[in-house]
Amino acid sequence: MKILHYRVVFGFLIVFVLTVCLQAQTKPSGIPSPKSILGFEPTTDKTIADWRQITDYFAKLDAASERIKVETIGQTTLGKPFIVAFISSEENIRNLDKYKAIQAKLADPRTVKDDKERDRLVADGKTVVVISCSIHSTEIVASQMSLNLAFQMATANDADSQEILNNTILLLIPSANPDGVQIVADWYKKTLGTFYEGTSPPELYHHYAGHDNNRDWFMLNLAETRLVTNLFWRNWYPQIVYDLHQMGETGARFIIPPFFDPPNPNISPLILRETGLIGYKIAADLEASNFKGVATNAYFDTWWHGGFRSTPYYHNSIGILSEAASANLMSPVRITDEQLRKSPKQRGLMSPLETATNHPAAWTGGIWSPRDIADLETTACRSVLTMAAKFRMNYLKNFYELNRFAAQFGARPEQPLAYVIQAGQPNAENVSRLIEILIAQGVEIYRMNRELKTSIAGSGEVHTEIPLNSFLVFTAQPQRANVQALFERQVYPNRLDSRGEAEIPYDVAGWTLPLQMGVDVQAVTQIVEYPHSARQLEKITDINQARKAMNLNPAGAPFAKLPNPLLKPIKIGLYKSYTATADEGWTRYLFDSFQIPFQSILDADIKKGDLKTNFDAIILPAQSDKAIVEGLKKGVYPDEFVGGLTEAGVENLRQFVESGGTLICFDDSCEMVIKRFNLPLTNVLDKLKSSEFYCPGSILSLDVDPNSDLSKGFKKQTPAYFINSSAFEITDQTKAARVKIAARYAEKNALLSGWLRGEKYLNGKIALAEVSEGKGKIILFGFRPQHRGQTWGTFPFIFNSLTN
Repeated sequence: MKILHYRVVFGFLIVFVLTVCLQAQTKPSGIPSPKSILGFEPTTDKTIADWRQITDYFAKLDAASERIKVETIGQTTLGKPFIVAFISSEENIRNLDKYKAIQAKLADPRTVKDDKERDRLVADGKTVVVISCSIHSTEIVASQMSLNLAFQMATANDADSQEILNNTILLLIPSANPDGVQIVADWYKKTLGTFYEGTSPPELYHHYAGHDNNRDWFMLNLAETRLVTNLFWRNWYPQIVYDLHQMGETGARFIIPPFFDPPNPNISPLILRETGLIGYKIAADLEASNFKGVATNAYFDTWWHGGFRSTPYYHNSIGILSEAASANLMSPVRITDEQLRKSPKQRGLMSPLETATNHPAAWTGGIWSPRDIADLETTACRSVLTMAAKFRMNYLKNFYELNRFAAQFGARPEQPLAYVIQAGQPNAENVSRLIEILIAQGVEIYRMNRELKTSIAGSGEVHTEIPLNSFLVFTAQPQRANVQALFERQVYPNRLDSRGEAEIPYDVAGWTLPLQMGVDVQAVTQIVEYPHSARQLEKITDINQARKAMNLNPAGAPFAKLPNPLLKPIKIGLYKSYTATADEGWTRYLFDSFQIPFQSILDADIKKGDLKTNFDAIILPAQSDKAIVEGLKKGVYPDEFVGGLTEAGVENLRQFVESGGTLICFDDSCEMVIKRFNLPLTNVLDKLKSSEFYCPGSILSLDVDPNSDLSKGFKKQTPAYFINSSAFEITDQTKAARVKIAARYAEKNALLSGWLRGEKYLNGKIALAEVSEGKGKIILFGFRPQHRGQTWGTFPFIFNSLTN
């Protein structure tokens, strides 16, 4: 018995030693967990890692793990490091340059000799997957989850993780808005444990764009967008891009692809199918894990171009979006059955309490926490990576074939052969910026170093001579879908619900870039004197190369600031509300880009009065009467941020104008001034239902008065951006002399790109007017002349308003 006892003990010791050895072999040692660095487990209630902590952890992970390489690819708008973590097997990380070169060839099949080389590239390559977190930084959980995901991938040795590591290269972006993560984290830490815990910061969470930082992915106004665009479409050419978001608290718990209609016709059907396939994989994995409230085919569509996950479609990449129900930043919330019943209806999901094929297991309420969000997101990330690993060769081959087809001349005979940006246009800086953003996206552009005869679309067989130094953008290139979607005029389908009301698009309906930028472009269907090869033309690879051809001075650094266009010095005040609006941020962006001095003025500044002493002109960005006058609610935010302008502030604005100041109002802010200053105008669209009139994010034609000081330099017909905006008419003819009309919406055929219902209500109505008031004047823009920093064609209206 005693001998048997020792044998048993000895056996246990052997098992113990073998277990320790096995663990030593399968689990890397010395890799720090997030908790070991931060002092808390990320995504737990009432904790938050700011950007400094996030970058510090990723640096330590990089130093400790051969599976992770962290790169700082540039600086954010406010000068913070923008990092990307490359995650893969140790061997793949050592050979990143090799796989980067393979991706470049797959992205441009014209560089591949034959099918044999193609097959070798597909066999050797890895699926490149991007996972990007918290571009909207109040949707904060994903940035915290990224720390846990990186640690899991650095330490996991199960078969599924090994398959992912061996077959994929993950580009993990902890946040596409680092400045915003810092803003939100600072505010959350400041208010934690107070009555204001979980509120959003009373400022834009991107310095310029706020929520619109996910609306910049073809215009590239923002430093962050340019960094990621360069990473994607000039370096790594990912097959799959996954963008993690959050939405309101009381709807579905999680919305994923397939998406709702309509799809954009320029997106490959294969991309739509592959997007849906990955979405269904996520949904199936979530259902298998007993998650409730997961919806597909709801709300989000694939029409619009300019978002993080939608822009990849036009580069032949798969774009995935998930939207998780939010908590109060990192504080849990309780959601009741009644709140769910009152939740606004969404396209494809009438109620979060109803079950349907696209929403088979409803969530019925309870505590909803950051950890719930993180668990959904982590599972979804693993689903995406699993698909990318298991079907690696399929994704690489499909990516190659889509790019090969796009680059073929005549592949789509219904499309133009090319677009011509004619030389000698008056707005040379607009042309330069258009070319610059196209180059940054990887679009191929050629300078016409000899004159060519072409057939212009819609002109029959008439041959037109295109002058020397014009620029030619062929559609036959891997970027075909991107070129087409940016240059063509969008025709959004007339989609109505069962009541005949407009079915609201996810974002905007039209965005045609040359129209917005005031650049003349012609679609060419035939080049009569066609060069044997595009290589006989001069390929433009640098913006200064293009500027030289246009006889412009070198721009210096890419996306350099432009000279101040104002004809005289002027003291400008720009209203900045605590009910932060992206329109204010974009106005600051415009002034900073053109180096126009201005001063932000807050509620307290306006309430002090004596405005004329400090300002010649004050601008009110697009914002509702209530938001401007009443501001944030008392009791929800600290007293220093609540109350708005108040009636006293409105009266001070009136006195500013009457004493000779200029008050400039963009779109929504016109309502407050018209009503409270008793101006002889009304917005004729104000009370109309969407069954009568509807125009979401579209480009309309203006009839411009060339004799008006506000419209100096404009053509008689000018495109302008209208986003559920305003149209005015005079209400009191006895005061009509006070109103000088600079532009009206076109008398007919006003729609240039997008969607317009009930055009008769808008035709001929006032779009831009100047109203005299005492010694001063009020300038009312019914549209948004600086919308998202894209509308270069209408920027001069603002400059004229300031110097008139």
